Formats: sequence, structure tokens, C-alpha cells
Amino acid sequence: MKNFEVNWSKEELQTYLFIYCINADYKETKEELEAISLKTNQETYKKMHDEFEKDNDYASIQKINESLKNLNYGKEEINKLFEEIKELFLSDGSYAILEKNLLLGLQRLLK
Repeated sequence: MKNFEVNWSKEELQTYLFIYCINADYKETKEELEAISLKTNQETYKKMHDEFEKDNDYASIQKINESLKNLNYGKEEINKLFEEIKELFLSDGSYAILEKNLLLGLQRLLK
């Protein structure tokens, strides 16, 4: 089994996670991208988007999970992340079934 070591900052993790989430419905809307841009800088976004593009779904989940552990995220911080993900999903005015399913899956995996 491949080892998914990551050494991300909290900002990098959150940016990667947000990019992962907005791709739940296989499209990045202008509104979602604007919402992410309010939470990170362009350099971090580009770096994490480039990494996301190289990863498959399994690698993405492993990297997110590993980074949450490395950064010692507690329940409250994870809950805050999920609230931010919900806001991100709603930023384009819709909350697609694929987005809902992704959020439920992430909650089961990461909590």
C-alpha cells in the first residue's frame, strides 16, 4: 500500500479540501472559486489545485485524513471545516445531491 505523507499547513489542507469538495459534482463554478479565493491566496490555491489534479479520489482522501492527523485537528475544528464546506457548496445557489453525498461520506471518514 502506498504511503501518503503530506506536510501541509492548515491553509494548504483547507484549500485542498475545498478544491476536493467543489469537484464533487465534477465542475468548479465561478461562485465556488470566488468563495475559495476569500479563504486563501492565489499561490496556495494554485499549488494545491495542481496537486489535486494529479491525485485520484483515494489519494485525495488519504492525504486529507493524514493531514488532519498531522495538524492535530480536534472535533471542533473538523466541525468548523464541515460548516465551511456547506457554505462553499451553497455559494453557487444550489446544493447538488453529489455534494450532499460527498459531505456525508467525508463526515463518516473524518470524524
